[in-house]
Amino acid sequence: MGMWSIGAGALGAAALAVLLANTDMFLSKPRKAELEYLEDIDLKTLGKESRTFKAKELWEKNGAVIMAVRRPGCFLCRAEAADLSSLKPQLDELGVPLYAVVKEQVKAEVKDFQPYFKGEIFLDEKKKFYGPERRKMMFMGLIRLGVWYNSFRAWNGGFSGNLEGEGFILGGVFVIGPGKQGVLLEHREKEFGDKVNPFSVLEAVKKIKPQNPASGES
Repeated sequence: MGMWSIGAGALGAAALAVLLANTDMFLSKPRKAELEYLEDIDLKTLGKESRTFKAKELWEKNGAVIMAVRRPGCFLCRAEAADLSSLKPQLDELGVPLYAVVKEQVKAEVKDFQPYFKGEIFLDEKKKFYGPERRKMMFMGLIRLGVWYNSFRAWNGGFSGNLEGEGFILGGVFVIGPGKQGVLLEHREKEFGDKVNPFSVLEAVKKIKPQNPASGES
């Protein structure tokens, strides 16, 4: 009887842990990134002759859609990249570029990610686009139903990946207007595979106001 009680207690505790893991109670809350913070981020080009520049160059003239990639080799990230890339014709029509940033360059991971993403990719070595407060999801992600659903959806879509590189620091997607118009959309991944809604991205892009060449302000 005592062993049964211990077993039942252990199962109950495990069930409670799974239940709590599937709420947002223990998820770290993101802190909004101010425009001034984003503008000052140092990025590097990934060509043979690397150039360091301030992130504001990406959006100061026409605005931009920027994906902060959690891990290029992750099949969930590749699925989101493909979703964003499906918007490229509309973004081109609106004159708004699509970019991505990665936090590291491991082997051929960025090169292998490029077929899924139809935009230029830059290196954010200091992981600033993943802040101001970096959020991580560790092994709790393995028991979250949302992660399993996202994984099934990506697998069903034919996406595959690998385990190369750091993949615990969560990413996101930004839509930023030109000049000082600011951040029009900030989607922070709350769990693995938590994709931004493409419709929300387009709606935010349509709010971008044309830059006034004379004043340099929107």
